[in-house]
Amino acid sequence: MSSLDITAATVEPAMLDLPWHLPLEDWPKENIAALPKGLSRHTVRFAHLNDHVIAIKETLPELAKREYDMLKLLLKLDVPCVEPFAIINNRETTDGEPLLSVLITRHLKFSLPYRAMWSQGLRPDTATRLVDALALLLVRLHIAGFFWGDVSLSNTLFRRDAGAFAAYLVDAETGHLYDSGLSNGQRENDLEIARINIAGELMDLIASGHAAPGVDALATSERIVAKYRELWEALTGVETFKSDDRWKINRRVSKLNELGFDIEELAIKTDSEGSTVKIQPKVVDAGHHQRRLIRLTGLDVEENQARRLLNDLDQYRIDHPRPGADEEVLAHEWLSNAFEPVITSIPKELAGKLEPAEIYHQVLEHRWYMSEKESKDVPLQDAVSSYVENVLRYRREEESYLGTSTELITLPDAIPRGTIVVAEDDEEVDWRDLV
Repeated sequence: MSSLDITAATVEPAMLDLPWHLPLEDWPKENIAALPKGLSRHTVRFAHLNDHVIAIKETLPELAKREYDMLKLLLKLDVPCVEPFAIINNRETTDGEPLLSVLITRHLKFSLPYRAMWSQGLRPDTATRLVDALALLLVRLHIAGFFWGDVSLSNTLFRRDAGAFAAYLVDAETGHLYDSGLSNGQRENDLEIARINIAGELMDLIASGHAAPGVDALATSERIVAKYRELWEALTGVETFKSDDRWKINRRVSKLNELGFDIEELAIKTDSEGSTVKIQPKVVDAGHHQRRLIRLTGLDVEENQARRLLNDLDQYRIDHPRPGADEEVLAHEWLSNAFEPVITSIPKELAGKLEPAEIYHQVLEHRWYMSEKESKDVPLQDAVSSYVENVLRYRREEESYLGTSTELITLPDAIPRGTIVVAEDDEEVDWRDLV
């Protein structure tokens, strides 16, 4: 048997212990991590490697190298995508038969492919939020100059993001990165590919009985077109106004910040008479709230989670006035007195259910619902206890989701009507209305 040809981003000696002499389809169960997979034209398997999980895809050597390099470039551009880990060429069976090369990426924790989510009977509005997340991902890719060429739900992973979802590119095999940016024709081509693929994927789910009633394949697929154009216009569109309405510049900047984008440069022009002003964002970068939260607390979370945590931090500053105190000092106090006590209150056996930032967001939501129900402010620690016992304990474990049953079907009959839980679309409801 010939020696393996390995190109790796990091040194992992344990990788040599995996059965590379076998086709992926024949790998023994002890090597396989039972995580849900999306549809793929290639054979894909998840495998355990030390304390983490890797995704392995069999492909041709030139395609593996191209995709590995492309994912590295996208990461440098801060585009949400999976992290390339290694390429292995020159694989052979023990009999000397050649095997396909493999591309290895790190598994994205707390993420799920769309089929694993919709097969649980997710609601139509959840389908809408997934498509909205994919639209934002596509806009970010196009701003970076990346033509995807195979936009689909199957080539995307989704993570919960404070009531919404964040989308990550998984398959970059067909993509091209253009330094000069994309033409309108290239963007429209990607958008049409997205519309057709999404419609087909949803029709397949509906036909197989794995979609919740009310999911409209055509309407949902058309939504990505409308949402994409809305976002693209907000991020790159030209705005003209009278010179005495210069406050609209700040309004435009604030609107982009609310969408989660920062502006490195604005193109501002006046006409020859100075009566009108034209502005257009030159460079926009996603992650406005993420960067502020990292700067203040060191927490690295999704954009909507960062927005929610910052709102709670701002409320903490109002509730604990410290005239003259630096924002960083108060942020450290909030981290020590609010965020960390909630996270450390989660029992160890439930810690893998959701990301810490998502748990904190859902605790705040749960506290709000409890306060509404009881017509008084509920102490945070009481909300944590109720959330753990009535909500978190009955969620599937999203860090390493293995099951196929719904997360609510195992709720005991002893739980009384009126108990508040979080449904799969993050709406808190009486649990008996869901089963």
